[in-house]
Amino acid sequence: MNLRDRINEDLKTAMKSGDKLRLETIRSIRALILEFEKSGTGKELNVEEEVKLLSSAAKKRKDAIEQYRLAKREDLAVKEEKELKIIQEYLPKQLTEDEIKAEIKKIAEAIGAKTKEDFPKLMPHVMKELKGKADGKIVKAAVESYLS
Repeated sequence: MNLRDRINEDLKTAMKSGDKLRLETIRSIRALILEFEKSGTGKELNVEEEVKLLSSAAKKRKDAIEQYRLAKREDLAVKEEKELKIIQEYLPKQLTEDEIKAEIKKIAEAIGAKTKEDFPKLMPHVMKELKGKADGKIVKAAVESYLS
């Protein structure tokens, strides 16, 4: 089942259950899908594009959580966290820090990256491999840690 079909099914379920936050979040994901389809780029909504859309939505929620906490608005931060959890249900399983480090080590050895100067060479390979499977900030920190 592709993302569009899964979202439509979950939307119906959320409407029936009366879960307003879930309904609102799923509608926002559906809006992203519709916006992509009507963008006129001619691109097909494939798995890679789905992950990109969902990752973008998740990143926005994480940034909002951070901003709300800085502004001492815990109520809004909690709401964003709940939305983030719903969005993450549609993303591929996120890797643990140990799994990320193992992938970085494997990729670094394959391309011969050993020092901090190799960061621009290593980072694109790692991000390509871990796209949608791990948070970019965590990956960047792990790559820097590996190279130092």
